[in-house]
Amino acid sequence: MVIQIYDSRVRAVRDFIPARDGQVSIYVCGPTVQSSPHIGHLRSALIYDLWTRWFTYRGYRVTLIRNVTDIDDKVLALATADEPWWARAYRIETEFSALYAAMGILPPSYEPRTSGHIQHSQLLIKRLIHRGHAYVATDGSGDVYFDVASWRDYGSLTRQGPDSILDIDESSSIAKRDSRDFALWKGAKKTEPESASWPSPWGAGRPGWHIQCSAMSRRYLGPVFDIHGGGLDLRFPHHENELAQSVAAGDQFARYWVHNGLVTTNGQKMSKSLDNTISTHDLLQQVSPATLRYYLLSAHYRSTLDYHEQALTDAGAALSHVVSFQRRARANVAPVPTASPLPEGFGNALDDDLNAPAALAVLHDHTRAGNAALDRGDLSSAADRCRSVSAMLNVLGIDGDARDSITPDSTGRTFAAVLDMLLTHRTRARAARDFETADRIREELADAGITIDDTASGTSWRRS
Repeated sequence: MVIQIYDSRVRAVRDFIPARDGQVSIYVCGPTVQSSPHIGHLRSALIYDLWTRWFTYRGYRVTLIRNVTDIDDKVLALATADEPWWARAYRIETEFSALYAAMGILPPSYEPRTSGHIQHSQLLIKRLIHRGHAYVATDGSGDVYFDVASWRDYGSLTRQGPDSILDIDESSSIAKRDSRDFALWKGAKKTEPESASWPSPWGAGRPGWHIQCSAMSRRYLGPVFDIHGGGLDLRFPHHENELAQSVAAGDQFARYWVHNGLVTTNGQKMSKSLDNTISTHDLLQQVSPATLRYYLLSAHYRSTLDYHEQALTDAGAALSHVVSFQRRARANVAPVPTASPLPEGFGNALDDDLNAPAALAVLHDHTRAGNAALDRGDLSSAADRCRSVSAMLNVLGIDGDARDSITPDSTGRTFAAVLDMLLTHRTRARAARDFETADRIREELADAGITIDDTASGTSWRRS
């Protein structure tokens, strides 16, 4: 059972061999929390959730780091006097967290924020300056740039020669030695709030976008890790710059690069300028999380997924066939407590670069076979098929007891999302030794009929 994975850097499918036996380390570029999540954000998070589930099923211990970019030009630009950048970033972050919970996306091993890792970015910048691959601007701005000309392998991820790259940074500062150089540290500006800058050897400021991920991946996964993931739109310049600066600093960095395809809308690229982004909040008012999850897995993760209303309707109809079989089987077959192994074809499909559409085809094959067994009165075969279907749904992250998940239940989703946010607030308060806040949340939940249990393995809740 060898898992194969398409490595974007070599543009070929490779056998997955982890750096450490029995362990998989994954870093995924999470959201820049400037505005509410859309379907593109959701697809990316869902893909790496499925990778995590599949590696776990195959017996690996997975460490998944998914960052939050909470300090960035775009975040600062949208801040107001009534809502500072840090408040807006946190508000949007909670929207993402609620969405992930509603969609059954497993929490990462850790979810670091850029603002909490300023020192790690600075340490990496110092190493680059020391090794001759970065320089401090001479105009007194406090900016620090990566010297692209100093790194001969620049462009290797996207197979571009350095000479073919004209300008890869949003800055047009005349202090840059080369238009291709990109910012590692951005000196503080009078137009930006003081709270958005930190002291450094080069003057007050904040890290550039690209250095943040290099610093956080190294902090939690070390100088070499297995998989770096993200959307296809991040390959250049973000991932190209990450690779260059990390390897130039002396790290091996990611051993495999995985990029998921983008989501289009009726054949058009989604963008705010075209006003065609699809809000996940709006989608979850139309369909259940199970249907939306099924739809997002219906195309191979590396392909473009085109959104249109009929596609969502078709996904709901396809999933309803599976759910109907489960209901019918359970009405005729006594439950059997033993777990069922996954069908070989299903496992082979996911071993083959996470081919979810092929896995869904196996799911439907077993659904049809199960219905046929019920039609001819073969209850033993029907029971086997029902257990297999449930096992496959469980791996896919679609509620294994999907009988009630086809019909949207906004009240239930809202309850789960709000409870998740409250528990997150309480966990952070306890970690900060703010026991007054933690106790108050516990008491308020108790008044609402929810009992909180703190154990060595974590916090759980139950209805009183």
